[in-house]
Amino acid sequence: MAGRLLKVSSLATAVFASSGFYLYSKHVDPSDISLIRFGRAAATTAVISYDYMTSLRNVDHGTEEYWALKSKVHLRSAERLKDLCCANRGTFIKVGQHLGALDYLLPEEYTSTLKVLHSRAPQSSMEEIRQVIREDLGKEIGQLFASFEETPQGAASLAQVHRAVLTDGRTVAVKVQHPKVQAQSSKDILVMEFLLQAVHWLFPDFAFMWLVEEAKRNMPLELDFLNEGRNAERVAEMLKRFEFLKVPKIHWDLSTKRILTMEFAEGGQVNDREYMDKHGIDVNEVSRNLGKMYSEMIFVNGFVHCDPHPGNVLVKKCPKSNKTQIVLLDHGLYQTLNQDFRLDYCRLWQALMKADLKGIERYSRRLGAGDLYPLFACVLTARSWTSVTGGISQTPVTNSEDVEIRTNAAHYLPQISDLLNRVPRQMLLLLKTNDLLRGIETTLRTRASASSFINMSRCCVRAVARYKRSKTRSRFRRMRINLSEAITLLQINAYELFLWIKGSLLGRWVTSLLGHLQYAH
Repeated sequence: MAGRLLKVSSLATAVFASSGFYLYSKHVDPSDISLIRFGRAAATTAVISYDYMTSLRNVDHGTEEYWALKSKVHLRSAERLKDLCCANRGTFIKVGQHLGALDYLLPEEYTSTLKVLHSRAPQSSMEEIRQVIREDLGKEIGQLFASFEETPQGAASLAQVHRAVLTDGRTVAVKVQHPKVQAQSSKDILVMEFLLQAVHWLFPDFAFMWLVEEAKRNMPLELDFLNEGRNAERVAEMLKRFEFLKVPKIHWDLSTKRILTMEFAEGGQVNDREYMDKHGIDVNEVSRNLGKMYSEMIFVNGFVHCDPHPGNVLVKKCPKSNKTQIVLLDHGLYQTLNQDFRLDYCRLWQALMKADLKGIERYSRRLGAGDLYPLFACVLTARSWTSVTGGISQTPVTNSEDVEIRTNAAHYLPQISDLLNRVPRQMLLLLKTNDLLRGIETTLRTRASASSFINMSRCCVRAVARYKRSKTRSRFRRMRINLSEAITLLQINAYELFLWIKGSLLGRWVTSLLGHLQYAH
């Protein structure tokens, strides 16, 4: 271990020296030099590793002093990681944002620090934007649009969005990719892979290679805006029965791999309670509809929008109907679930909601969790094992349980890393989606609501029944499947009605009256 410490220290010194030489050279632009980006990343990795290895070396594991000191190291390391992402931009910010969303998989010091990356995305100059439009569409901005706002509506890690007006008067949003992202992304992923391998060599319990594998697979898809446009049209057709959902229409004649022009949509972010209160929007309705939408995507259709961070989900009142709408943006990253995986995932959630421990073990193992199935159930639901065994739909979420989960996440980080390396790659994006949706529910203070479980139950029942019907040619067998499905859905509806009555003023009045009668007797 001493030899490894020496190597880390030497690496940090060498990398800082080399990156410093280039950084202050007057003849190069550091943002254009791959060596500089690698130097920053290697230096940060080396310093973080050295900090963990030396700061905790002389403290007894498991003591209060150990955990207090480790929390400080976590915080210092998270700040260094955030600074690295802001300096290298592009892919680094994208990965940092992903880490910041893994609330129940990483220590709180990391997630709370990295969450700010959603508001620290890079911004391209107007000249760079003009150049991309000129190269891809073959015309100047003034020839394509009646007006084009130079100040972007928002900037993300890979692109920024400008408001513009077409020559026919329609208002559109023009999403333009940062010019250097395409060329840098593949190199950045190689750098991350190399450095994570080095960290794994120093800390054998650290096994986050799944993060690099995910970036390798998904980054090319996210950088192809034509793919994003196709995804938007597919999900709009798939979920057209939901009147509350709005997916902006694509203008294909003004779209390329690096430019996506779409219908302009306004609204407040889905986690903005102040906006909802101001516009008379019911937060419970929003949370309920968000759950319906994602349950339909995951369990029934197997085509899942995997980046529901608040900036990509807006809410507004429709000016014509005065009904609340959810506007779904940024369709670059979708996960297509294969049928066997989706059905096992359906049945696992059914088992979790019924507290069916045999079913939980069976379907967790089928999804790759192996002997870590209790941990898998806790990671998937963000609930304690006590709540899982008692039935997550029956046991309300408490602050003490959240604290317990965070504490256990820190204790079981090696096992969580092992688990994430075991499960199918499809599961990783679902876990990310779960965490982001859970974060929105927590902000809206609707996480304790049973409505999300009710919607999931309905979708699971429908998905499994549809699969069974597809596997039989017997008319009698299909009738039995249809009847079973109808009865189960009726039971779910009755349970939902019971919960509504229980939570209503009438329910509280009846409960109070019964209490008085009981007291009188």
